[in-house]
Amino acid sequence: MKNKIIVIFIILLIILLIPIRLQAKEGGTVEYRAFLYSVNNVHRIKDENTYYEGTIVKILGIEVYNNVK
Repeated sequence: MKNKIIVIFIILLIILLIPIRLQAKEGGTVEYRAFLYSVNNVHRIKDENTYYEGTIVKILGIEVYNNVK
């Protein structure tokens, strides 16, 4: 019984932590999203003279890091 609980816990942990790669349509932005966190590598053109680039990290939906410039 103890081994079954450990295996179930490991499977749930893997599901919560393994990210899925999502490609945005606006340019080169790539998002890696798991249930507990997400990481966005931003490469976005706003207009002819403005270009955003950087990283955004969210844990449980709360932004903890943002260096998009």
